[in-house]
Amino acid sequence: MVLSQAERPKGPVPVEVQAWFDARGWRIRRHQLDMLSKARAGADALLVADTGAGKTLAGFLPTLCDFAPSAGEAPEDGLHTLYVSPLKALAHDVKRNLLTPIEEIGLPIRVETRSGDTSSDRKKRQRTKPPHVLLTTPESLSLLLSYPESMEMFRTLKRVVIDEVHAFATGKRGDLLALALARLQTLAPDMQRVALSATLGNPLSFQEWLSPQAPGDTGEIQAADLVLGEKGAPAEVEILLPIEERVPWGGHAGRWAVDQLMQAIRDNRTTLIFTNTRFLAEFIFQCLWEVNEENLPIGVHHGSLSKEARRKVEDAMAAGELRALVCTASLDLGVDWGDIDLVVQMGAPKGSSRLLQRIGRAGHRLDTASRAVLVPGNRFEFLEAMAAKDAVDEGMRDGEDFRAGGLDVLAQHVMACACAGPFHEEDLLAEIRSSMAYAWLDKAVFDRVLHFVESGGYALKAYDKFKRITRDKQGVWRLTHPNQAQRHRMNAGIIVDSEMLQVRFKNGRQLGKVEERFAAQLSSGDTFFFAGMSLEVEAVKDMDVIVRAAKKSATIPSYGGLRLPLTTHLATRVQAMLDDRAGWGRFPDDVREWLEVQDYRSRLPKPGELLVESFPHAKKHYTAYYTFEGWNANQSLGMLITRRMESLGLMPAGFVANDYTLAVWGLKPVTDPKPLLSPDILTEEFTDWVTESHLLRRAFREVAVISGLIERQHPGKRKTGKQVTFSTDLIYDVLKKYEPDHVLLEAAWTDARARMTDVGRLADLLERSQHELVHVELDRVSPLAVPVMTMIGREAVPQGEVDDELLLEAETLAGEAMRIEPKEAH
Repeated sequence: MVLSQAERPKGPVPVEVQAWFDARGWRIRRHQLDMLSKARAGADALLVADTGAGKTLAGFLPTLCDFAPSAGEAPEDGLHTLYVSPLKALAHDVKRNLLTPIEEIGLPIRVETRSGDTSSDRKKRQRTKPPHVLLTTPESLSLLLSYPESMEMFRTLKRVVIDEVHAFATGKRGDLLALALARLQTLAPDMQRVALSATLGNPLSFQEWLSPQAPGDTGEIQAADLVLGEKGAPAEVEILLPIEERVPWGGHAGRWAVDQLMQAIRDNRTTLIFTNTRFLAEFIFQCLWEVNEENLPIGVHHGSLSKEARRKVEDAMAAGELRALVCTASLDLGVDWGDIDLVVQMGAPKGSSRLLQRIGRAGHRLDTASRAVLVPGNRFEFLEAMAAKDAVDEGMRDGEDFRAGGLDVLAQHVMACACAGPFHEEDLLAEIRSSMAYAWLDKAVFDRVLHFVESGGYALKAYDKFKRITRDKQGVWRLTHPNQAQRHRMNAGIIVDSEMLQVRFKNGRQLGKVEERFAAQLSSGDTFFFAGMSLEVEAVKDMDVIVRAAKKSATIPSYGGLRLPLTTHLATRVQAMLDDRAGWGRFPDDVREWLEVQDYRSRLPKPGELLVESFPHAKKHYTAYYTFEGWNANQSLGMLITRRMESLGLMPAGFVANDYTLAVWGLKPVTDPKPLLSPDILTEEFTDWVTESHLLRRAFREVAVISGLIERQHPGKRKTGKQVTFSTDLIYDVLKKYEPDHVLLEAAWTDARARMTDVGRLADLLERSQHELVHVELDRVSPLAVPVMTMIGREAVPQGEVDDELLLEAETLAGEAMRIEPKEAH
C-alpha cells in the first residue's frame, strides 16, 4: 500500500528517494531521517537500532540522497562512501541489497567490494579508478592505505560507514580500523564517521571510540552523536527440551535434539542453525542429514570453507533454495535473508548480545517478531539459556570493554604508512594519537615501535632482513628498499589462524581448509567429513590435502580457535537464578530436582560467593570450585592451583574446567582451599607459569606475525606452521636472553595476561575468595559437580564426538550424586 502525503515523514529527502519508499509502501523511519540530518550537519553518528530496523539503509541514505538528481549538483567522481564490515559475506550481502534501490531509483552510483576474495586485476583498477561506494573489511582497508595512490584515492571521501561495530571494535581488528580512520581523516579532513549496531551494551564507549580527538585540543576524546532506532517487535524465544528424556548432565553438542530439529525444519520455510564452533557445524549437519528422509536441501557454512563453497550457499539462501543452513559466527552479522523464519542456537549462547544478533537473522523486519529456539547441551547450559532468554526479554545487552591498542598492530600500521610514502614521525604520532585506541601513546613508546620497524630492535639489528625503514638526514622516514612494500602487503593482517592446508579434489576444485595439525594425522585411505561431504584422502602433498568422495566417515576436523567467552552479565544472572528458589518452578522437573538435591546435600553458591566442594571419588580426592568466570579464567586457575598444590605436597593429578566450574583432583585431600586461592598466586605462580608454558610463546608467535617481524608468505611460497613456530621460538629465545624489554615481548605479555587467561576476571575471583569463600566437605560427588566431572578425560576429544559415551558416564555419576542415604533423609 502506498502511503498518503499526510502519512509521509517530513524531512530533506529528495523526491526520487521518497518516491522509491512510497512505491514499496515503506515509511522512512525516524532514525533514518536522524542519520540524514547528522550527515547534513557533518556530525559523526552512532546508530543503535534493532535488527530489521533498516540500519544499513540508514547508513547509506545520505549517500543515496547526495546522488539524487533533484538534490542538486552531483558529487565529484571518485570514492564517496566507504563501507567497512567485519565479514566478507556481509559486504557481499550489502552490495546485493544496496544495488536494488540504486537501480530502481536510477542513481549514477557504482558499487564494488574489496576483500581477500577480490581479483588482483580489480584491486589494481580500484586504486586508480575507484567506485563511488566501496565495501571492504578492516584488513583490506589497511592494505589500500599502504599504496601511494591512496592519497589521491581517498581525497574525495565523504563518509565511512562501519557496520556491526560491536563485533570487532574492542579487539585488534578494531585497533587496525581506528588507525586507518585516523589516516583517512588526514587524507579527507571533512570525512564523516558513521557506525551501526543492534547490540551495544555500552554505547558511550563506542561513541568515544568512533570520533577523532582534534589535534591541539584539551586531550579529551569527543563523542560521536548517538541515534537510537525505533523499537521493534519483541523476539519470541523458547528453550527446547527433550520430549521423553531428561535434560542431559554432560555434553555440548545437543545431539539429543536432532529429531526435533529435523521436525522444525519441516515445519518452517527456512531455518538457520547456529553453532559455536566449526566442528559442531559439520557435526550437526551430518546428524541432520542422517535423519533427513525427505532429502530436504540443507547447507553448511563456516569460515574454513572455500570462497566458492561459501558463496554458493549464500546465493542459495538468498534465492530461497535451502530449507536449513547450519553455520557458525561466519553468518552472525547483518546478513539480510528475509525468508528465514526460525533461528536455532545449538549449545549455550554465551552472551545476550550475541544471542540477540543471531535471533535477528529471523524475520529481519522491525515489525515482525523474530523466532528462536535454544538447544542446551547440558543442565548448566539450560540455566545459561534461561538467563539469556530473560536478558533478551528484558532488552538487556552485554559486551566487551575497550582496552589500550596493541603495539604489534601499531607496528604493522607504521609499516603500511611507510609503504604509502615517506613520513615525519611527529606528524604520524599526532595522527595516531587522534584515535581513542592510541590516545595513551607517548613519544618514548612510539620511538620504541619506530626503531623496532626500523631494525627489529637492539638484539636483531645486525640482521639485514629486519631492516625495513630508515630515517634520512632531514628526519624523514622511508622504506629501505621498494621491495619492502610488496613483502608487507603479502603478510599484513590481524587474524592469525593456525596454519591451514587446502582440501581439494584432484581436478583442482577446492572445498576449504583444515588445520595443519589435523592434516598431519592423515594418510592415504583415511576418511573424514568436511564441507558436508564424506571424503577419502588420496594424498597429503605440500600445502594440499587431495581427496575424493567416500561413502561414509565419522571423523570431523576440529579447529583450535578461541572459545566464545561467557559474559559476566550472563554468569551473574545464572548465579541469581540458583539463589532464587521461588523461580525454580519454571524449570523442568529434572533440573529442579537436580538443584533441590544439591541444596539438600551441600549448598548452592549465592551471588558474589565462591563455593568450593571437596569429595572423594574413584580413590582420588576432588575439589570443585564454582567460579562462574568462564573457561579461560577457570583453565588458568587450574594451572595455578595445581602448581601451588604441588609446592604444598598435595600431589595434584589433574584438572578439568567448563565455564562455571573448575574440578581439580589429587592423591591428598584439600582441607583448606583458601591458601590455594590467595591473590599472590597472580604475581608468583602466574608469572612463572606463563613464562615457562606455551602461552607466552604462542602469544609472541601471534604478535611477531602481526607486527611483520615474521613473514608467512613469500613470492610463490608460504611457510608452514612448523616453520613459523621454529622461527618465532628462535627469536623469542634470543630476545628473552638479550633484550627482555623488547616491544614485542611486552605486547606478548599483554596478550597472554589479558586475552589468553582472562586475568582480569581471575584477579576479581581471587580477591572475592578471601572474603566470600564457603568450603563444604562431602562424602561423595555432589549433583552440581556432575556436569564438569563428565568432562574428565574428554577435554582433548572434539565436542560432540563422545556425547553418547558421556551420557552413559553421566548417568553413573548422577546416580551417585543424586542418591539420598536413609540417614540423610532423617
